[in-house]
Amino acid sequence: MDPLDFGSLAHIRILLLPVGPIKRSDFEKWAYEIRSFENIRLGDIPADAREERARFMPGPLASGHIHLSFSYHSLPPSHALLSLFRPSDFPLGVIGIASCSESHAMSSIQSQFSTLVKNTFQEGSAYPLARNCFVFEEGENDANLGTHAGLVVIPGMMGNKKLYVGTLLAELCSNILAEFATVIQALESPLGNEYLNAALFPVLPPASDMPKPIDNDIPMRSSLPPLPHQSSQPELGTPVSLLRSKIPTPLITKRNSSIGPGPPTSPYRQASLPVQSSKKKLATIGAVSSHGRLFKMLGDFFLLAGRTMDASVWYNEAIAMLKGSQDNIWHASALEGLAIIPILDAWSAEKTDIVDGEKEPWSDTGTKLSQAIDLYYRATPPSDTESGYAFVSWFYSRAVLRYTTLLYAIWSAKGWGQLAFATLLNTGLGVFPPTLTNGAPSSQNAKRSSYGAFERLTVATGITRGLIADVLAQVHGPWLLHLGPNERISILEHTAAIYGILGYQRKEAYILREVLGCILDMIVCSRDETGGSRIAGAGLGIQGVDMGGTSQGSVGIRANDSTEGNDSILKLVKYICQVHGVDLEAIKFGSASGRPASLPSQGIDGDLDVPQEPFGWPELQIGIVREAIAVAEALPDYPSVAQFSLSALKTLHLVMSQGDQHHLFNTASKALSTAKRRGDSRYIEYWSGQPVVSIEILPLPLVRLPLEKPMSLLSREDDNVPPVLVGMTDPFLYNPRRLTAGQGVMLLVQKEAFDVVITLRNPFVFDLELSSLSLSTTGVAIETKPLALIVPANSFHPVTITALPLESGQLTIRGCVVQAPGGASKEFLLPLATPDEEARQERRHSTMACENGRSKYFGLEARPWERPNHRTSVYTQKADIKFLQCKIVSEQPLLRIRRTSLTHGAVMLYNGEKSSIRITLENVSALPVDFLHLTFDDSTVAPAQQALTEGELSVFETYETEYDLIHRPLFVWDKKKSRQLAGPGEKVVLTVGCFGKLDCTSGTIHISYAYCHRSQNHLETPPEVFHTRQLSYPVLVTVYHMLECHGLDILPYTPDMIRYAGDDNKAGHTQTSLQVENIEDWCIFSVEVRNTYGIPFEVTFEADHRTSSATALVPPGSTTRVLLPLRRFRLSEEQITQPIPTLSDRQFVVAKSNLSSQEELVQRELFWYREELLDRIRGSWKETGGMRHGDLSLRQQRLTLPMLDVLQSEDIRVQLSVHSYSGDENPAAVGSSNASSFFPPLDEFVYLHAEVVNLSSKQFTLVLDMSISPSEHVLYEGVLSGIPIGRIEGRSSRKYEIPLTFVACGRFDVTATAYIPGQKNSAGHGQITVFVE
Repeated sequence: MDPLDFGSLAHIRILLLPVGPIKRSDFEKWAYEIRSFENIRLGDIPADAREERARFMPGPLASGHIHLSFSYHSLPPSHALLSLFRPSDFPLGVIGIASCSESHAMSSIQSQFSTLVKNTFQEGSAYPLARNCFVFEEGENDANLGTHAGLVVIPGMMGNKKLYVGTLLAELCSNILAEFATVIQALESPLGNEYLNAALFPVLPPASDMPKPIDNDIPMRSSLPPLPHQSSQPELGTPVSLLRSKIPTPLITKRNSSIGPGPPTSPYRQASLPVQSSKKKLATIGAVSSHGRLFKMLGDFFLLAGRTMDASVWYNEAIAMLKGSQDNIWHASALEGLAIIPILDAWSAEKTDIVDGEKEPWSDTGTKLSQAIDLYYRATPPSDTESGYAFVSWFYSRAVLRYTTLLYAIWSAKGWGQLAFATLLNTGLGVFPPTLTNGAPSSQNAKRSSYGAFERLTVATGITRGLIADVLAQVHGPWLLHLGPNERISILEHTAAIYGILGYQRKEAYILREVLGCILDMIVCSRDETGGSRIAGAGLGIQGVDMGGTSQGSVGIRANDSTEGNDSILKLVKYICQVHGVDLEAIKFGSASGRPASLPSQGIDGDLDVPQEPFGWPELQIGIVREAIAVAEALPDYPSVAQFSLSALKTLHLVMSQGDQHHLFNTASKALSTAKRRGDSRYIEYWSGQPVVSIEILPLPLVRLPLEKPMSLLSREDDNVPPVLVGMTDPFLYNPRRLTAGQGVMLLVQKEAFDVVITLRNPFVFDLELSSLSLSTTGVAIETKPLALIVPANSFHPVTITALPLESGQLTIRGCVVQAPGGASKEFLLPLATPDEEARQERRHSTMACENGRSKYFGLEARPWERPNHRTSVYTQKADIKFLQCKIVSEQPLLRIRRTSLTHGAVMLYNGEKSSIRITLENVSALPVDFLHLTFDDSTVAPAQQALTEGELSVFETYETEYDLIHRPLFVWDKKKSRQLAGPGEKVVLTVGCFGKLDCTSGTIHISYAYCHRSQNHLETPPEVFHTRQLSYPVLVTVYHMLECHGLDILPYTPDMIRYAGDDNKAGHTQTSLQVENIEDWCIFSVEVRNTYGIPFEVTFEADHRTSSATALVPPGSTTRVLLPLRRFRLSEEQITQPIPTLSDRQFVVAKSNLSSQEELVQRELFWYREELLDRIRGSWKETGGMRHGDLSLRQQRLTLPMLDVLQSEDIRVQLSVHSYSGDENPAAVGSSNASSFFPPLDEFVYLHAEVVNLSSKQFTLVLDMSISPSEHVLYEGVLSGIPIGRIEGRSSRKYEIPLTFVACGRFDVTATAYIPGQKNSAGHGQITVFVE
């Protein structure tokens, strides 16, 4: 049991020493057997028959126990002054433990044991009172070691050694009790009593000062004065008052000193009581002294002997005497001994019952201990005693701890009982009771109890934690400075342990900081005393080497620092910092033996920046970190210095000043370099948190970018129709699947380097050095070189890493592997920022943020690493983590544009002019090219696509825009006439047609190529895709606008126009002929052409596939009308009722037209007739005197309804003619100059012939109306209106004749109109002119 424990006053301390060459394991084994005897029954103690030694021996039927405690070291020499004041602190017995197998070694063991005891205890010391050496025989055979004085041989073949050891311990205790009587006999003499009262802490008088014994027959007492016969108790016949009347005047000592703050007085400076001068000694001997101290010592010895009743009597007598003499320290010690007796009696009697209404059984004990504490506090040692302050402070602190232990034991055991007695008398603070661990007793490393468990103990006992802490708080004060380092550490250690058990961890940490300070003082003082490095002699410190010459150099040799015990000190430092909310193990250690390539990867959510509620006082935390680093430097433990510095930087950099950050970083750097220089094999992990912010693969250059295409594309027929919109194959204006398809994985090429941009973050105020930064990938193998770099302070720093894929397949970039100088590499994972991942992180962030504000944590549960254990809501959704992925395709060929036929990449054209561009390609790779495809783009495509996408154009404008994009592209390439194969190193020439497109300023030629037909194993599945690359060649285009067409008109044929056309042709103004055979089947196409350029152009229009043409010369700045005969036509009803098409196959979601159905039919009819007209008419131009030529577009011209009436041929045609019969049946025309003019004679009968022709395929029922103007000069037979024609089949005709005569000369207009009955509109019309002379 520790001297500071509650029951130490009743324990006989026995020192266990290893003797001879005994193995450590054997010593610990036998020491464990001996230590298992915690107490011995008084009935088992052998009695001593000698009367003078039987004073403290138990009776034959005595009840009770002697309590034992064992230790492995004795008290320091400075405590020799306490040998009489506190004998329980000293080893009263010594047991040597030896192991032997040969008889000749027994003498050696005996001499070694004697020497060991002599060296262990100070010369002249009163203790030990008894000694013995247990020699355990090795092996099972009987070695016949014999018997030797002072040695007890325990045979190896003995079965129950424990029983024998118990018997030997009982004999040893018997010898100790016998020696108690010897000591008391020496002190009972007047001279001994005077020595006992001569000083505050007296020692046993030397033998030379004692008178010679009268009875020389007793050899055992030859060195002691004759002692009067004393019984074990004061004379019962003598009244107590008589004993007290003998109390002399107490020894007068100065009391003007106090135990206050000041420099500690070392108890090691004085080994014993100062030797008194002869004059003073003679003066004090013979003086009448009090017997209070003697009675107190009798009580101590009887208490150690297990005779509590006798001890109680002597303690009471001592208290009565010491109270009057104002001997506070001895008085307080007697009260302490008296306070322990009820606990011993209750433990021996196993009495745990408490009678209702009575006071608590421990109340008297607590009262006595309180009185003792008060006495110690008021005691004042003499000023001439240097060690007095230290000892008074020592016993005061022990009394406070004893009272605190009493309250703690009863509180933790739920009241008075055996569990409390075991804590007070046996286990002490070293073992937790089951009430604090929810199970069997365990060590102090057990998990701390909850607040509820503490409150339950308070309710059961009535003792609160606050009461225990208030009592314990008395131990801490300036008087601790008087204690020596060992005593101070012991007191503070027990104080911290009790605070920790009570759950006051902050108070525990506060006391532990003082413990740490004491330990560091001892370390520094020991170094100052032993010195530093040694300087070797000449010869570089090698003995026996003569370097020659008179001047010889020297080398400083530094001894290795001992690291024993460093781990315990550092563990204490870490615990103190954890209590204050600082995790000094945020950065972990590793060993170089079996050092991994990288530490375990950082969790996906481990580095999530969730705002945490602050814990602790930042200034205090930083101060404690400085103390921790100072402790590690003082040991020294340089890896721990680096660990503490970097852990503090990682967790507290947000509240640190710039100076603190720089200091900690520099300290860590120096510590790591020093540890490496000294050969330390430990390393630290990466410490600066999550450095990787983002990872991005840089897109390949466009000339190297592979594009995935389906293999089915190779088998499609080329329709030569370029796309109007992006993704022409999709007929929908909006398709969300198209957006998803555009977000595919990135494509990279095997054995072609690519760049990865990593964005790093440095949150510190100093530049962060990284010794290695590399990619963490899975999938295909890549070749990359780690980078060493420095990240600037407080910045985001992009870094580019180049990697080379060695094979094709899937490549996943999980994150980065980062390594700091002197540390281990660590993998940091960075998931892809998909919408699902961002939503998951947001939900987790919200959950933790809500938890921070919703829950109130109790005490140290608010520390960051403790909160997750007490969180009520936990986000448990399984994360589907995705990382950055890319597809590595097989090796691809590479083409480059070697040369072109353009100068400076520019082309200049007239509007409608056609030209060609020659492009020479060279294959610079080792793979052939077996696929070539060209696509084009120009500056007019994007605005047109935008207008089409917005949908604000009319139907006609939409069609014209699409027609212009599809049928009038800037570039054209004839795939069938071009070579599409290019082997390695070969060249291929492409010819691209260029068309002068108005308002076009630039264009681009895209050349896609691939190696599609690769050789593969027959067992392999044919690939479904192939990959192409694309070259782009930009062209600067200049198009000159020189000719404009406007004023389009469709005119009918009339006789006047024929005459005018004949006159015009004779004049030679136009190179055309308007003479046609049947004017009813023809119309005249008319258009004006204006020349806005500076040179003349020759314009030609052709109709009906060159059946008719017209050519005109258009001078600069002038306008010329061109007339061209055009055959009339009529479209079928099914064709003209079709809706206006969309050339791009786009889906029209909403119709923008507000026209009625009739108006929409008219619009469709106009559209289809216009398309047919533009298809029949072709315009072209040619530069006068030059070779340049081109097309002239009429797409800007509109067709109107009057034009449509002229252009459209009728379904029913009425043909009129005037003829006569000249004797035969065949009619003959009368004076006809053409199909529309006749010249009949005057006053002769002629016939008006009307033929109704059905030009369509349908049948009609018609009625014919005719009129002659002026009608009063014409005589006719029959009627002219309502003439029934009847039903006329398709492609057939009906004739009708009327005889008439003209009775006057002049001009007569004859018209005929056919119509369908019931309809107002005419179905056909005919007209002729008659001239009568």
